[in-house]
Amino acid sequence: METISREKKQQEPIDSLPPAIGKFTDFRVYLKEYFEFKKRTQSSKIRPYSYAAFSAAADIKSPNYLKLIIDGQRNLSDEMIKKFSKAMVHTRSEAIEFKALVHYGEAKDPLERNRKLRALADIRVKNKIKSGEIDADIWDSIPSWVGWAIKALVDQKSVRFKEEEIRELLKGRASTDEIRKTLSKLLEDGDLVHDYENDTLVRGRLSAPVGEIPVELVRKLQAELIYLGLESLAQDPPEDREFGAFTMALTEKEFEALKFEIRQLRRKWYKEFGIARESSKGDRVFQLNIQLFPMSDESEG
Repeated sequence: METISREKKQQEPIDSLPPAIGKFTDFRVYLKEYFEFKKRTQSSKIRPYSYAAFSAAADIKSPNYLKLIIDGQRNLSDEMIKKFSKAMVHTRSEAIEFKALVHYGEAKDPLERNRKLRALADIRVKNKIKSGEIDADIWDSIPSWVGWAIKALVDQKSVRFKEEEIRELLKGRASTDEIRKTLSKLLEDGDLVHDYENDTLVRGRLSAPVGEIPVELVRKLQAELIYLGLESLAQDPPEDREFGAFTMALTEKEFEALKFEIRQLRRKWYKEFGIARESSKGDRVFQLNIQLFPMSDESEG
């Protein structure tokens, strides 16, 4: 049923299609766009589409409940999420995605909000892999943060690469099963190889280019690293981390120049410390996140 309904949607003119849920990160904006779409496509001179019509379709007694949600005056319970999906005639996958979108939008705690964002990203990725928008082979070829951490552990002193030991070294942030699968993948791909003489693992060949990396995968990896940073802020002592930030207005030219400098600095550090690790091991694995993003939109006029 879901496949048939999606095919029908693809055959319809773009103007007659409801807004695609996958393009939204704010469920209230999505609901507003959906309501505007219904007003355009289902209103008549005799009976314009209204909030009351949506409530009737959702089997909700309050005639303006949708407006209260859009305006941020109410939140959606799981029961209401189901009713809203029913009113919007969501497919099963769309209903799952909408629920994840609402949970992300209503999360307040930074750690919880990031968890919900990761869950939403995973759902959207699975949908795109299923539809063929994302190449599954390319997706599987790129390691998660666990893979990057294990590869970096090669350069740390006295690591024996036992699954439980790796889990302890990574402070329990990855499960034993995830570590086992990641190790197997790294060995299978030749990124790591056994050094039987010293009973450890060493770096293997450089991986071949995998083609263009999907934007969703880049977002997923970056979200995971940001989440690890939030965990460190909550768990690690101040002397074990260095968090800093600055906030200021920039011109577009200054913004592009700053992006260039950040990339050059990352390359410089990676080269310098990589050379150093060829002659001596490191004490611990560290993660450096550099984030540059807009906090405001351009002013009109």
